[in-house]
Amino acid sequence: MKRLGLLFIICSLFFSPAGAQAPNGSGTYYSAANGKCGAELKTALYAIISKGAVKRTYNQLWNDFKTTDKRADGKVWDMYSNATNFTFGTDQDKGNHPEEGYSYNREHSFPNSWWGGTKDEAQYTDLFHLYPTDAFVNEKRSNYPFGETNGNKYKSSGSFSKLGTCTTSGYTGVVFEPADEYKGDFARTYFYIVTRYEPDLASWGSSHTLDGKKYPGLKQWQLNMLMRWSEQDPVSEKEVKRNKAVYGIQKNRNPFIDYPGLEKRIWGDQQDVEFVYDDFEGQLTIEGVRVEPDADSHVVYNLRGQRVDADQLAPGVYIRGGKKFIIP
Repeated sequence: MKRLGLLFIICSLFFSPAGAQAPNGSGTYYSAANGKCGAELKTALYAIISKGAVKRTYNQLWNDFKTTDKRADGKVWDMYSNATNFTFGTDQDKGNHPEEGYSYNREHSFPNSWWGGTKDEAQYTDLFHLYPTDAFVNEKRSNYPFGETNGNKYKSSGSFSKLGTCTTSGYTGVVFEPADEYKGDFARTYFYIVTRYEPDLASWGSSHTLDGKKYPGLKQWQLNMLMRWSEQDPVSEKEVKRNKAVYGIQKNRNPFIDYPGLEKRIWGDQQDVEFVYDDFEGQLTIEGVRVEPDADSHVVYNLRGQRVDADQLAPGVYIRGGKKFIIP
């Protein structure tokens, strides 16, 4: 997989009050966080996304995945392997994992051993960090932290996922590196986890990933890397649809999907900018939109930095190959 480059676009967006609205049909869901920033915003979001959240059973996840993680062709959307075409149910975990492509299982992308492995807690079945993945690759990942590596211990088919010594500054242990196209997905997953379970972070303790505190919640090397991943791999249409599907099941949302770049307000260089739930875009400039370096790229983004389906573009302004274009 080639690494995708960054295009820095300075493009201020202005919205009139009449045109302001909450993203992705979220209505007033986030209104209680208005006026907050930094650590206070994180705590306010915790209160919002925790209230009314429905705890799933571990067995229900198999059926939930049919709604949250179905590809356009009806197959399982696997983010650990690009060599799989799993059929829901038929290729469900068979108990043994002899090779890649044999079966899929329920992956805690934030390993359950990191909070002690307790199965009766909400995080054990929280769909915002549970994904259907190739069982063999999942087994290789084990409970290693996410990171960047040359893959000296293991590479999945086509080097889609890798396991090996960390090459990211700040950590020297073994890490698991997902594919570039899903790094932002997992970054926003972790931002959600340390927000949704903020009161529990101290009891989970300090580790290679967590700092044992309510804020920031993540070790600095991990936070720096995830912030970079989130910027380089902006929110995709896949994530927006999955966020909506999970809300339909679990009755809560991932704010880092609804508000691309929100992490900057909590941990980054915009901690002094107050959050306004129905006018978020109007307060930001589009600073980091990832594009393919070749000019004839088929990858298309909207002005929020979200990857969109190039074959189903509504009228508007988009970015492709580093240039803006208009669909009338």
